[in-house]
Amino acid sequence: MPVGRTFRQRVLARELLVGTFLNLGSPAAAEVCAHAGLDWVLVDLEHGAGGDGELLGMLQAIAGSDATALVRVEQATRLRIGRALDLGAEGVMMPRVETAAEATEIATWLRYPPAGVRGVAVFTRGLAYGAGGHASVAPRNDELVGMFQIESRQAVDSASDIAAIDGVDVLFVGPADLSHALGIPGQIDHADYQAAVDSVGRAARDRGKAAGVLLWRPEDVDRYAALGYSFFSVSSEAALMQAAVRAEASDVRSRLA
Repeated sequence: MPVGRTFRQRVLARELLVGTFLNLGSPAAAEVCAHAGLDWVLVDLEHGAGGDGELLGMLQAIAGSDATALVRVEQATRLRIGRALDLGAEGVMMPRVETAAEATEIATWLRYPPAGVRGVAVFTRGLAYGAGGHASVAPRNDELVGMFQIESRQAVDSASDIAAIDGVDVLFVGPADLSHALGIPGQIDHADYQAAVDSVGRAARDRGKAAGVLLWRPEDVDRYAALGYSFFSVSSEAALMQAAVRAEASDVRSRLA
């Protein structure tokens, strides 16, 4: 990581940042991925197997690495976002944000007063259990990353207005939800899907924000990068593990056939 630059600064500079989703609810798996040379890892509470009981352990496991720990909450509420941040997440991903009005309210939950309405509790992991006292509170507002998912036609149409909001740092496309919402489930090569992701990338770029996407195929990164995307997820640890096991087993069987 460049000296003196926070992860959020790297995001907004549209530096190429590569990570993965953690869906197994396993601190051990989180730790393995965090030491795999990734820029970030994201604990997925929306679709993953883990919950509050696993979240703290996973964040602690990630802390010993150079990867930044992020969390996708299962629902974008003040309570869920605050909980993830209090436990030490360096950023939160919000699923299914549809309008600028929604994003405006959500952005206030990411920040402490007076910039936002996040509840202040100094003795939390997110504030090093009070080691810096109340002086450590305000600086966190400039360090935490807000990632807002674009997963519907309405969200695509609102992308520019959403990206204009202070506190929205990343517009993140969910290919599964977006393709289904467009009536072309799983068809990420379809012209309608490509037009949508182009629109999102342009909206982020024009507003000085980052655009991100979950890559279904590594070879697609060039196409997304050409559209201005810089924040990439290489699948999930569960999918990567299954693919690796399947490939290795298939290779062994083919050699003995």
